Amino acid sequence: MDWIIFPLRDFFVSLFENTLEPLGNAPNLLYLFILFGGACYWMYLQHKLNKKADQNPDQIK
Repeated sequence: MDWIIFPLRDFFVSLFENTLEPLGNAPNLLYLFILFGGACYWMYLQHKLNKKADQNPDQIK
């Protein structure tokens, strides 16, 4: 089983050392902005759907 675990470990360690460490905090900020944009879009869409539901008199409330 070690024949597959050690190469995977070495791959992930080198990936981390060569990509994530030099980038620093940039990936975290990217994810933060993506989540913030998604939350804003979700709130906008929810507001639009709530307005549409309020205008429908046949809807069960």
